[in-house]
Amino acid sequence: MLQEHAKIVQFVSIANGVTGRKKLQKMIYIAKKMRFPFFEKYELHMYGPYSEELTLRVEELCEMGFLNENKEDKGSYVQYSYRTTDEGSTFIETLCEENDHLTKCIDLLNKKSARFLELVSTLLYFDHLPNTERIEKVKAVKGKLNFTEEEMEEAFAFIEQLKACTVAS
Repeated sequence: MLQEHAKIVQFVSIANGVTGRKKLQKMIYIAKKMRFPFFEKYELHMYGPYSEELTLRVEELCEMGFLNENKEDKGSYVQYSYRTTDEGSTFIETLCEENDHLTKCIDLLNKKSARFLELVSTLLYFDHLPNTERIEKVKAVKGKLNFTEEEMEEAFAFIEQLKACTVAS
């Protein structure tokens, strides 16, 4: 039962912390789409794929003392960041195996902005469609973000980069 919780703690630990709730949601969703064993259910939401299950797990992990949630007032919004606690590090030592492919994936994801990961995750949400239709879907559901053709190309290239680093995972 706590195995799924441990995977989230391990993810945050490998990332050396994650800044932003949206970014954490997108990073885990993308890792899941890259066939890493995350089992949270996702639905399309205002900021792309979203998992209420993941939100609840993160809250539980903070309450259990395995993750530390820091809130920083940015004036017009609050930014959350997550770090693994010492207790969290001990917790994952017994439940998680290291995975070099996951580490590479997380490193790539954590270098990207939440906005870019929102684009990538939304494209992956529609991965059952041909690329031209995926682009049209993103434009329809993310019209206010005005993603450029260049950003779309970069997102598709990034997806291929992620797929290449997840081979044999």
